[in-house]
Amino acid sequence: MTDIVGYVFWMLVTLGVLVTFHEFGHFWVARRCGVRVLRFSVGFGKPLWRRTGRDGTEYVVAALPLGGYVKMLDSGEGEVPAHARHQAFDGKPVGQRIAIVAAGPLANLLLCLAAMWLVFVIGRPDFLPEIGRSEGLAAEAGLAAGDRLLEIRGEAVETWTGAGIALATAAMDREPAPVRVRRADGSEAVLTLPLDRPQAVLREERVLQDLGLRPAQWSPDTLVGTVLGAAAAAGLQPGDVVLAVGDRPVERWEQIGTAVQELARPGEALVLRVRRGDGELDLAVDPRPAEREDGSRYWQLGIGQGWQEPAPDALLRYGPLAAVPAAFAETWSVTRNTLGVLRRMLTGHASLRNLSGPVTIAKVASHSAERGVPDFLYFLAILSLSLCIMNLLPIPVLDGGHLLYYLIELVKGSPVGESVRVAGQFVGLALLAGLIGLAFYNDLFRPSF
Repeated sequence: MTDIVGYVFWMLVTLGVLVTFHEFGHFWVARRCGVRVLRFSVGFGKPLWRRTGRDGTEYVVAALPLGGYVKMLDSGEGEVPAHARHQAFDGKPVGQRIAIVAAGPLANLLLCLAAMWLVFVIGRPDFLPEIGRSEGLAAEAGLAAGDRLLEIRGEAVETWTGAGIALATAAMDREPAPVRVRRADGSEAVLTLPLDRPQAVLREERVLQDLGLRPAQWSPDTLVGTVLGAAAAAGLQPGDVVLAVGDRPVERWEQIGTAVQELARPGEALVLRVRRGDGELDLAVDPRPAEREDGSRYWQLGIGQGWQEPAPDALLRYGPLAAVPAAFAETWSVTRNTLGVLRRMLTGHASLRNLSGPVTIAKVASHSAERGVPDFLYFLAILSLSLCIMNLLPIPVLDGGHLLYYLIELVKGSPVGESVRVAGQFVGLALLAGLIGLAFYNDLFRPSF
């Protein structure tokens, strides 16, 4: 219940900030162009709070916080008195209308840049791209434990966040990906990940696991989280790391179960070597017989896998001046990746699971806020940039659709016909409804994290 409250709270904070900036962009430029603004609303539906300012604009906070709008004087939405015609949106030159509509996405872009700058000034904790274990495709390519990733497809990577994005992009393209690494002995090598193999199953959201890469900072795979029954009686504790079962070393959690089933004997203790703190010790455990639902029997130790949040070992921090180009570079990098994902989704090279809705936004907003101010600001920046890009798509009812109409008007010298605009609205609403439905579907059926 506490998690749900946190999700809702941080979603409201996130969307409230993004929508307010977006609509303020429209509002500010409209006022500078002499357009009369009737209402500035954050959210849709029933007003929860409203106030009329000295400028005559009604400011509203509405019940459904999934968007907002700025209502301007416009003859297309109601009768405009002759004396107020010069204050109507549709009475302004097409250049000013383009500026007013483009101001919303531009405000989100500026918010992204400001948030990125602040992230780099404060410093964003992250993890050095050092490999702790390499299996599967990664091991086949020659990547090994102790390697430090330096470049992926010619682009430098400084953290696991950057490496993960680069690898996910490479996985979408299904092309061989050259990777430059620094070995544990200090030498460098260029290896190639065979991502073009038909049998390679690579999910963008779990690309490290599917490649067989495990960051060095992750907690040991055989870390004990819960202790019950025989294990508790033998003295095992949460936080112990299982190193061997009997005379069989183990590196992965599933190896523990396999070893127990093969080595356990009735009435005989099974020795587990574990690491506790800086030392190692042997504990004798008496496995207990248990029965599965299908009636088959197996040996049970009474331990569950654990996980410890790793401590960041990298910090991206710049001075106030140096943070400016860093913010622009990061914004451009995220923009390029976002547009790349959209292009790949349209061509079928990327999964439609990349599209997320309010449920995922709420979860990620809450988790990023828990990790600290820099992480939340970075998430806010990426979401603000995504809102900017999505709004500029040439879909009627979105800002990009209106801009398309105005650009056509600018070229042909007259407004787009009413029938075309009405038909466009129906198409735009259908596309938008489809995108929203797909986003909700992904939210509901995407594996939790």
